[in-house]
Amino acid sequence: MTETLFGPDSAGSGANAPDPVLPPAYPDRAAWGTAQKLRAWQSEALHKYFTEAPQDFLAVATPGAGKTTFALTAARTLLDGGQINRITIVTPTDHLKRQWADAAARVGIAIDPNFKNADGRHGRDFTGVAVTYAQVASKPALHRAKTEAGKTLVILDEVHHAGDALSWGDGIREAFEPAQRRLALTGTPFRSDTSPIPFVEYAEDRDGIRRSRSDYSYGYGEALKDHVVRPVIFMAYSGQMRWRTSAGEEVAATLGAAVTKDITAQAWRTALNPGGEWIPAVLAAADKRLSEVRRTVPDAGALVIATDHEDARAYAGQLKKLTGESPTVILSDDSRASSKIEEFSANTSRWMVAVRMVSEGVDVPRLAVGVYATSTSTPLFFAQAVGRFVRARKRGETASIFLPSVPQLMGLANELELERDHALDRPEQEADGFQTEDAEMLEANREEKASDGQQKSAFEALESQASFDRVLFDGGEFGHAGEIGSEEEQDFLGIPGLLDADQVATLLRQRQAEQVSRRRTKPQPQAAAIPDHRQLMDLRNELAKNVSAWSARTGTPHGVVHTELRKLCGGPAVAQANEAQLEERIRRLQGWFIGRK
Repeated sequence: MTETLFGPDSAGSGANAPDPVLPPAYPDRAAWGTAQKLRAWQSEALHKYFTEAPQDFLAVATPGAGKTTFALTAARTLLDGGQINRITIVTPTDHLKRQWADAAARVGIAIDPNFKNADGRHGRDFTGVAVTYAQVASKPALHRAKTEAGKTLVILDEVHHAGDALSWGDGIREAFEPAQRRLALTGTPFRSDTSPIPFVEYAEDRDGIRRSRSDYSYGYGEALKDHVVRPVIFMAYSGQMRWRTSAGEEVAATLGAAVTKDITAQAWRTALNPGGEWIPAVLAAADKRLSEVRRTVPDAGALVIATDHEDARAYAGQLKKLTGESPTVILSDDSRASSKIEEFSANTSRWMVAVRMVSEGVDVPRLAVGVYATSTSTPLFFAQAVGRFVRARKRGETASIFLPSVPQLMGLANELELERDHALDRPEQEADGFQTEDAEMLEANREEKASDGQQKSAFEALESQASFDRVLFDGGEFGHAGEIGSEEEQDFLGIPGLLDADQVATLLRQRQAEQVSRRRTKPQPQAAAIPDHRQLMDLRNELAKNVSAWSARTGTPHGVVHTELRKLCGGPAVAQANEAQLEERIRRLQGWFIGRK
């Protein structure tokens, strides 16, 4: 039996907390070392909550840490103490409403996730309802009346969404201003815009910028030390890209090279095109990694985060061809999306493909491998996407995420442990050619068909090739660039699936040292001779004289003669040809004069 969490004086209620019966790692499996008890951070946060007894409390905890358990334990305690008699849970998506209702049922709280605004009241058998932010914002007066009708606790899940639109923020304030208690939760308490988040306190820093202030924070770094979340290994892939612009110009670039933002964006987009070779190669590498992980974690699953419906379906087709198994595909316009997620979470199939991301807060604990196949690059979106893979069920599980090797993502991967606050009083940030995260999240999560109807700008991906670039872990970079299937790549794809964070770091350094040693012992290729520019000019002049003579003799235009020589001898145009190529063309042309073809 678990010890009582709070003494008789807690929150002034005189009531003891009940024995927690909700598994610490919802929905099915507790993290290593936490079975049958609350995690240390949850107990500490609850102690602070009931000691201070505030009307508003903001808890910031990294994805996978157990925010649901914390909030429902607090709700159960408040109910038992008679401080509240009604609960409203507000979430970003319909799927999360059902997930919260299931979790609440585990601690004996009946929540109706099917409540509609048109219903007016929920059934007598329920303690409260689960609704979406959009649902509240559309009828704030209705929800205000419900809030006033009882002693209401409002749980605001992923509260940063309350600022998605000005009307939303106003509606949330109107609806829940009369609440007895408001408990706000988030794993990513920052936005790229300056829209204030309702019921969040802001305090000025030394620069006069107002920043969000949490009442309790539990970051990824702390959770990693406590073995609450998995260490994340980022596998970065580069490669050669070629595309045609809207102006008809063909452009080629290396993915991740130091080029302009526009070139980077177009190379990135070319890499993600399902018709090229980059995506199939990276999917194959990720599937190899998944097979390695499944040696020790048999039910480990993988997720591809796609940009739109068309790409998602194409990636799913490639995965079926690769594995022989049809992946689960999650699209925003699919009425069965929630049930498909639940089915995938419960079974042992290998792959799931979703448009951009399933949703923040959606728990599929067995996800261990990810492919970030979207061009979205905001810190909020990236953090939420990575959050799908970090939930640890037992000590030693690792997460591996495959990324395009572009500066935006490399920077975000290296700053995974950096804690951010939502800042006001600053200029709007540009989105570097991409949509802001607010639009991305709304579009990714809304329950209507959208992606298939989007128009794409005039752009044609022509060719993409993948190559292994490097591994990023804990702010460090490991490995040397190599071809697909090279020793450099296989060293890291074959890392065991069960390792502590310290063991991951040690093994990565070991693999790095082995690669350096191999490179030192390999024979180095001879340096290419420096071309003699004077000799090249003499050869070009000699070729030009011979072409001119042949043109005069046969009446064939100079350009046609040069084209025929290139066709027969190979090589680039004269200006780019080397000495051997020019000499070969001269010999071939001289042969024509004596009747050789």
